[in-house]
Amino acid sequence: MIQRGLTSKRENSVSDTIGGIGQQLGYDPDALREKYRIERDRRIRPEGNAQYREIAGEFSSFGQDPYVEQPISRAPLTDEVEVAVIGGGFGGLLAGARLRDAGIADIRMIESGADFGGTWYWNRYPGAACDIEALIYLPLLEETGYIPLERYTRAPEIFEHSRRIGRHYRLYDNACFQTTVTGLDWDEAANRWIISTNRGDAMRARYVIMSNGPLNRPKLPGIPGIETFKGKTFHTSRWDYDYTGGNTTGGLSKLVDKRVGIIGTGATAVQCVPHLAASAKELFVFQRTPSAVNFRGDRPVDADWVRSLEPGWQRRRMDNFNILMSGGYQDEDLVSDGWTEAFRDLVNVAAKESAKGLTSHELGALAEQADFVTMEKIRGRIDTVISDSAAAEALKPWYRLFCKRPCFHDQYLDAFNRPNVHLVDTEGQGVEAISGNSVIVQGKAYEVDCLIFATGFEVGTGFTRRNGYDIHGRDGLAMTQAWADGARSLHGIMVNHFPNLFMLGSVQGGFTANYPHNLIEQATHVAYVIDQAGCRQAQHVEATRDAEDYWISKIIAKANRSVAFQEACTPGYYNNEGDLQSRNLQNTNYGGGSIEYFHILEKWRQTGDLRGVELK
Repeated sequence: MIQRGLTSKRENSVSDTIGGIGQQLGYDPDALREKYRIERDRRIRPEGNAQYREIAGEFSSFGQDPYVEQPISRAPLTDEVEVAVIGGGFGGLLAGARLRDAGIADIRMIESGADFGGTWYWNRYPGAACDIEALIYLPLLEETGYIPLERYTRAPEIFEHSRRIGRHYRLYDNACFQTTVTGLDWDEAANRWIISTNRGDAMRARYVIMSNGPLNRPKLPGIPGIETFKGKTFHTSRWDYDYTGGNTTGGLSKLVDKRVGIIGTGATAVQCVPHLAASAKELFVFQRTPSAVNFRGDRPVDADWVRSLEPGWQRRRMDNFNILMSGGYQDEDLVSDGWTEAFRDLVNVAAKESAKGLTSHELGALAEQADFVTMEKIRGRIDTVISDSAAAEALKPWYRLFCKRPCFHDQYLDAFNRPNVHLVDTEGQGVEAISGNSVIVQGKAYEVDCLIFATGFEVGTGFTRRNGYDIHGRDGLAMTQAWADGARSLHGIMVNHFPNLFMLGSVQGGFTANYPHNLIEQATHVAYVIDQAGCRQAQHVEATRDAEDYWISKIIAKANRSVAFQEACTPGYYNNEGDLQSRNLQNTNYGGGSIEYFHILEKWRQTGDLRGVELK
């Protein structure tokens, strides 16, 4: 009787707390959930990721590099290096930096672009910038002695910082740019990897580090007739300034007499639409799902504050951000931006006296209500900015905050108040067809001179498609075969049957909004393993099958916690375009949060026994 009485009081406490938040909303939570479900269901497509087209064949021109100033001509290479790093973005650069710190001199960087930068080499569209604070996003600031100019760094500054890291750590030495890997094969007799490329190379390496992340391979929507469009067209990651005029700061003067259409309303479109709106004769924004766009509030970095910083400041700031983003507590929010604000709201709800002693399910219910409050603020902001009520309603996002990547911008919404800007809301169905110079939506044709695809990158597609090649390890085993029933790894970094190979990324690894932090931790880990292999005179370093099984069990256990949340989300690359049933739970990131993942790596190194790794 006593226990039932206590349970009843607690249930009443939870109910009172949820009810209080509901009153703040002015919404019935059940009705809001139903609204979210309806909006999700109308956007789900049975083909999942198959709705997108690969940049290949007749679409290969969309992947060409428009930024090459001087094409490189060289003879094929058949030489050997100690470590080959595939990818010249932040992951590859951090791997190279940590290897240099470990005293490894013989490094070769291999990059398909004409310079370092990765996604920031390719993304040069007008308005391109980072939505994470620059002081934690740009890696190795203390090591390179650089402080960003503004709180949210813009693409040219990020690109230049990538080059700065390359110069600082001498990673330009022996690098191969404008070089695309086409094959990776293990030579058992020589204990070496053979790296084939589009330049006829058959270079060899003792170790290979793969950091060719997905944010460099653009994808196109599978719209009927897309190949027949008669006007100008390009992907945002291959922006054609010869056609538009201007540069990353805007000033697209050649569009003054052009009708421009843009398909996609994610983070890229949020940044480039204001510049297109300011320059084009007419702009048609074709929207399937609106983004959640919150206040940005950019400002210069204060010089006096910089002078007050003490050594180790960047790591402390990065850790502080990720702890808060993982739902942890910090005495002070050092970054204090739109990202951490959302999590502060969630933590504050969970920390209320009425929430103490609640189960994870009950805390989840409270967190949902706090999420409702945050999203209602975002929807309310739209009403205060957009003058046309129909456009305002169409721009409102009806889903949980982290179902899709949140956006932060102070000019995107205002662009829809311009008389030359037309929001074409497809009500979740997407563009119906393309015919001649027209984009067809619900039977109506919108004629444009230029069509821009802001449709993102190969994130949720298969391993070989994302990388552009397969990998063959011991006994000729292909990675696609080894992963046929789901990804297998130790820590998302090492794979059984693929010795001396290391992967940086989020598949069975860490994930954080501040993604370079994950790459820093993984690069540190890889450099440690390679250094230890050298100290122990090992020629062959490989994860064991048992170690993979253990790690997979942890991945699946953690992933199960988020299934219900992802199933309720509107389709996007976070939840495999709403097709969770076909996604193997082990093909995801570590679900315990980035800080927990980083601690696992650190503790593993501290033991010093390379547990789960076989040395020969």
